[in-house]
Amino acid sequence: MSTLLIAIGSFVGFIIAYNTYGRWLAKKIFRLDKNAAVPSKELADGVDFVPTRKGVIFGHHFTSIAGTGPIVGPAIAVFWGWLPALLWVVFGSIFIGAVHDFGSLVVSLRNRGQSVGEIAGKIISPRAKILFLIILLLELTMVLAVFGLVIAIIFARYPESVISVWIEIPLALIVGFWVYKRKGGLLWPSLAALAVMYLAIWLGTMVPLDIAKVIPADTFLGSYLNPIVVWTAILFVYCFIASVLPVSTLLQPRDYINSHELFLAMGLMVAGLAVASVTGHTDLTGSAPAIASASDIPSDAPPIWPFLFITIACGAVSGFHSLVSSGTTSKQVSMEPHAQMIGYGSMLMEAALAVIVILVCCAGVGMGAIHRTGEGADYKYAETVDASGNQLIGSAAWKTKYDSEKTTIDKKTGKKVGAWGSHKLPQKIGAFIEGGANFLKSLGIPLKMGVGILAVLVASFAATTMDTATRLQRYVVQELSADVKFKPLTNRYAATAFALIVAAFVVIFTGESPGAGGMTLWPMFGALNQLLAGMIFLLLVFYLLQKRRPVWFLIIPLAFMLVMPAWAMLWKMFNPEAGWLAKKNYLLFGFGLTVQVLMLWILFEAVLIWKKARSYLKPTEPIE
Repeated sequence: MSTLLIAIGSFVGFIIAYNTYGRWLAKKIFRLDKNAAVPSKELADGVDFVPTRKGVIFGHHFTSIAGTGPIVGPAIAVFWGWLPALLWVVFGSIFIGAVHDFGSLVVSLRNRGQSVGEIAGKIISPRAKILFLIILLLELTMVLAVFGLVIAIIFARYPESVISVWIEIPLALIVGFWVYKRKGGLLWPSLAALAVMYLAIWLGTMVPLDIAKVIPADTFLGSYLNPIVVWTAILFVYCFIASVLPVSTLLQPRDYINSHELFLAMGLMVAGLAVASVTGHTDLTGSAPAIASASDIPSDAPPIWPFLFITIACGAVSGFHSLVSSGTTSKQVSMEPHAQMIGYGSMLMEAALAVIVILVCCAGVGMGAIHRTGEGADYKYAETVDASGNQLIGSAAWKTKYDSEKTTIDKKTGKKVGAWGSHKLPQKIGAFIEGGANFLKSLGIPLKMGVGILAVLVASFAATTMDTATRLQRYVVQELSADVKFKPLTNRYAATAFALIVAAFVVIFTGESPGAGGMTLWPMFGALNQLLAGMIFLLLVFYLLQKRRPVWFLIIPLAFMLVMPAWAMLWKMFNPEAGWLAKKNYLLFGFGLTVQVLMLWILFEAVLIWKKARSYLKPTEPIE
């Protein structure tokens, strides 16, 4: 029952926060005006600037920021115990993450839909714009590499998800044509698309598409055309097309369909959680530790301070969200008051997903360990049993995914690596998918179908983040090229191709094996992502000072989001045993050093204008 009470308490807290703190920000701080001009109407071009219904843009924004971040981060962080992860998600999202997303959306709305990089140039200094854009370029390259890897892993590990994920594309094109060209209604076509997707999930469980069976093995070609590389290449081709098409043709309708899929899957997991709790088949406290003891934590794991706040980014606060808010969403919002629901509300909805993930990866996994057997269409999911033939449940089941004693051999050094190093991305994704399938089983949904539903959910939302990130990266490349007067890359097709070629290089050539480059940069991604959030809070402080508005509520989030990621990155760079320098990982060390220098430079630029900003603290007229 504790599992259900925690879920209900968290959701009620989010609703209260939206209607109190969120409303205060909307009315007293940002002063949203329904009559204010918005970029989607002033600059409407039918490609990027498109006035959009509130429900549609909410779906687009939510699915773009959600992706796999609120799944993978919490799935890893429960290593330290479910309670610290839960507290960070709930309070971090309300007081830091949602404020960050809401603020960056409003600032962009009031600056002609410009990106946070461009706005930094206006509010801080022209040099700050270039520095911001370089950080955004690095951030988005990592997003493309990491999220491409996630989808490729899903397709390779759960081939039953392939049909449903790809069928979304023609469905989205049909819905987009119906709504924008034929001026048809939106509800029934989107529900029909959702029904087709779930039918495709069932079909996928009957006919899983395993691309590994058609790739040549044991050859040079087979090495570089492994399933991860092939799927990533296919995804990048799709992202190119999605990025250059008008946003209303594919991006918006696909994200809208995906939002229905996510809401339904979240509802099913909550319903399964409730049934399992009432019937006594799930026990959070009996499966995973609330606060992990030293013996529960792998010896090679980094310390909970500051790494909890870096590991869980999406779900609590994420700098990437500011790129979505200012890169695509602000160009589609049709009325300022919609920003509260889209900016503040979407972040709280993502936090609700992160809460579900925490409960799934602890209580759900504890309901019973399962594993996949069989080949092709004959596969099934079977119970994992102990020596006596009894299914592993509770803490024993949880330890199949989170075992502090588990070790592997590092390919480069030949040394043993503890559980932190051995629990790679597939295991974390598997903990969510298989634990969630246990919840769905409580509703009578077969394990095979439950796994298919959740595998499609993860892949679909990683894909929406990828195609949005590609469009955002295109904007960044075009802005940088315009500033340095390199005309060829100001073209949207050339800029998109450049962005994807760089990301593909990272994926294929920077990892331990072709296709694993996203994992090489994963440790950097979290710290860079949170440093970007700190930079956005700095931007919001100067923006509100110029408007002669209160900034006291931003001071703690600003300090926290500058100190924690910088601390984590310095630990990863210089730790004498586990640091990048000690391990001679000069690629990551160089990235880390570059990011730290850029951050300090932006702070220096902010200090230079602080004297001017101080005059805003002594207004010569009443605050607006």
